[in-house]
Amino acid sequence: MRDLTTLPKAHLHLHFTGSMRLATLVELAEAAGVRLPAALLDGVPDVPADVRGWFRFQRLYDAARGVVHSEQAMRRVLREAVEDDAAEGSRRLELQVDPTSYAPHVGGLTPALEIVLDEARRAQAATGVSVGIVVASSRLRHPLEARTLARLAARHAGDGPGEVVGFGLSNDERRGVTAEFAPAFAIAARAGLASVPHGGELLGPEHVRDVVTHLRPRRLGHGVRAAEDPALLDELAAAGIACEVCPASNVSLGVFHEARHVPLRALVDAGVPVALGADDPLLFGSRLVAQYEAARRVHGLSDGELAALARDAIGSSLAPERDRTAWLAEVAAWEAAAPA
Repeated sequence: MRDLTTLPKAHLHLHFTGSMRLATLVELAEAAGVRLPAALLDGVPDVPADVRGWFRFQRLYDAARGVVHSEQAMRRVLREAVEDDAAEGSRRLELQVDPTSYAPHVGGLTPALEIVLDEARRAQAATGVSVGIVVASSRLRHPLEARTLARLAARHAGDGPGEVVGFGLSNDERRGVTAEFAPAFAIAARAGLASVPHGGELLGPEHVRDVVTHLRPRRLGHGVRAAEDPALLDELAAAGIACEVCPASNVSLGVFHEARHVPLRALVDAGVPVALGADDPLLFGSRLVAQYEAARRVHGLSDGELAALARDAIGSSLAPERDRTAWLAEVAAWEAAAPA
């Protein structure tokens, strides 16, 4: 079997706070005099796929985010996320951030985003990993706030180092009305930003259709529940809408009881582009390579099929075409090399 760490990859589903190293979380908390919940330190949370379970997960996430309250902390989290992806063979990282969460600590929304973008440029120069930023709004906030974020994202749109490449919508899918966020996505689209909202994780096929209809996504964050409707899978495949599949988080959040239940094979067999992602390694205990290892070990994907997943992720990324072409050639070289 070939070494999955050396497989060239694109990481398209990683959240800013959730990317944090556990050691960094502990150090920042100690410096700030913050007492962390034991569940953040004791291992991977295991919560049911209901409102109470999501509330528990969100409480832990908020506790982690609460220690990132300075420019220096923000820069450290981003830099370490890029370094960790570089160590796992990523050629491209598209990191998702909601600057609203950090704005009170650094002077506002604009400085919060500009800190992220500046450090992304520095980290790309230092590691060689191409970094794009996805600005994401939250379903828990008013849709007008999403428009504010979309306008901010639009001012920094581009495909160069440390620029905003997409606009997303995250948090509990059961909250908010999808259609009410459509004007924000229209603002982003006019600036050339790709639509990359979450959908089809906590809710089923009808929610996926709702997101596709109103937000016109290029990619779906998760999208795994689309597998419950073969006709919908055919529609996603025909439209070329990729699903950012995060197996570890699906199991930890109770979307599926066991790793073998994640419908990775169903998505692949239907021709839906799949980009594996780690989602929130801080809370789910595994990074990107572990998702590829699970695809190999649990779902029985061959090295050729794993290379195809890497090609899907690279092809679904928002990186410049010249970079994607180069990385695809590297995937071909990995596949052509003799296995260990």
